[in-house]
Amino acid sequence: MDDTEVQVLGARDVPLGGPRAMTVRRTLPQRSRTLIGAWCFADHYGPDEVAESGGMDVAPHPHTGLQTVSWLFSGEIEHRDSLGSHAFVRPGELNLMTSGHGISHTEVSTPGTTVLHGVQLWVALPGAHRHADRDFQHHAPKPVQFEEAELRVFLGSLAGETSPVPTFTPLLGAELLLAPGATVALPVDPAFEHGLLVDEGTVRLGGTSLRPAELGYVPTGNDTLTLTNESDHRARAVLLGGTPFDEEIVMWWNFIGRSHADIVEAREEWERASERFGHVDGYPGARLPAPALPNAALTPRGNPPRA
Repeated sequence: MDDTEVQVLGARDVPLGGPRAMTVRRTLPQRSRTLIGAWCFADHYGPDEVAESGGMDVAPHPHTGLQTVSWLFSGEIEHRDSLGSHAFVRPGELNLMTSGHGISHTEVSTPGTTVLHGVQLWVALPGAHRHADRDFQHHAPKPVQFEEAELRVFLGSLAGETSPVPTFTPLLGAELLLAPGATVALPVDPAFEHGLLVDEGTVRLGGTSLRPAELGYVPTGNDTLTLTNESDHRARAVLLGGTPFDEEIVMWWNFIGRSHADIVEAREEWERASERFGHVDGYPGARLPAPALPNAALTPRGNPPRA
């Protein structure tokens, strides 16, 4: 893939979680790229000293039309949702929540967490499944060695490892740890486009160097991704992939729809505490109110046309 052009997507700082906001680095979506496969949202945070940052405390809030993928490098987050799930997000363990027509949940770092560090990802549900039932899945993938890399495949398949967690579109999600100076040639599905989000170290993807918090995008047509750790210490990255998502979406606040009207309806139902989103038990505080809608109509967006 050395001749393949890699699009480098930088991160922007965004406050997350209302009045007790923590700052995250967001690489998806951007004007130049809305999705990578069905991956439509990527937040990267930490390592944050909780004693200084206050940690994560996200009050009950809604989602529609998407799945949330929580993956930690350090720390612990308590998850509660209106399906009745009560789980803990721990390093190296996948928590995947399907909102479908509507769900609400909370995310709170636990008292024992001193350093919080991880990624929060969203997957857009295809039109045929965007009103699917609420669901929650947990999976702890085993670490496997491939050349000079350690892999944890939490969704899809990579290097002979396959996650048992089902997805609505073909997807790949994996954490990669690269030894100092290592070069690894990963066999991948050429029908997938891919994004590599670097967490630690400097990683060269093909001929392009990516620094921490940068995401490198590679289009379809590659059966191998060549990664080189240009650091003298271990590098860590998250590899995302999937078949191109050809539907346009409207993404606003915590909702994904297909039209401005979809978003207006979801917002109104959240504000009036509709049963569409259910109720989260066990959180000692009020729900997050929805922000005001923009004055202009929200328009569907997709990726730039493929060449």
